[in-house]
Amino acid sequence: MKEDWIIADKDLSRISISSNPNNEPVSIHGSSDHLRCIGIGTDAAVFQSLENQAYAFKMYADDKIDKIQLEKKVYELLGDSPYFSTCFGFKDNYLVLNFEEGITLYDCLLQGIPIPKQIIKEVDHAREYARQKGLNPRDIHLKNVFLQNGRAKIIDVSEYVQPGNDLRWEHLKQAYDHYYHLIEGKPIPLRLMEMIRKRYNQRNHYSTLAEEFIGHKFLTTFWK
Repeated sequence: MKEDWIIADKDLSRISISSNPNNEPVSIHGSSDHLRCIGIGTDAAVFQSLENQAYAFKMYADDKIDKIQLEKKVYELLGDSPYFSTCFGFKDNYLVLNFEEGITLYDCLLQGIPIPKQIIKEVDHAREYARQKGLNPRDIHLKNVFLQNGRAKIIDVSEYVQPGNDLRWEHLKQAYDHYYHLIEGKPIPLRLMEMIRKRYNQRNHYSTLAEEFIGHKFLTTFWK
């Protein structure tokens, strides 16, 4: 079958990505009028072609491109699943994925959009599905879970071949169960969200205290 996504390759070649220390988002260098950036992570940025909007191009930082083959393999093992995206191909520094509609759980909190309990359950089902495929679902956080037509869609599987449990999802579930009812439907300021994110990234990731993740004292101060 013809790889119609290749039309974006020339535009993508005008862009490069560099990583930053302290688990901060990557930096984007260069630009193209035919692309729009739809996501920025700590290893890669994601672009959509304005000429063929069916695809998302996940471009890795120059020092992270070894992850491309690993992530491609993960998608092959996951196969056709309603919980995960589809990988159509790859080039030297990017993966070609299905463009996923929806809004991240991070943006749901920013905008005060309710996150139903069903989404939490579906992510648990997705993790179990991945384990059945011999993978280790980890690095699941607010920015890589989409609310898509009332269902959960996970958009980043790059760490599923790594060992260990980073407990990110467990901490999110604890925060949801203990505190979400206090903030449901209330938009959270970006400044507060970023303060919590940075605090979490600087902490001991294996602590089991949900308060350390959600920044409980920040929330109780803001809404008291």
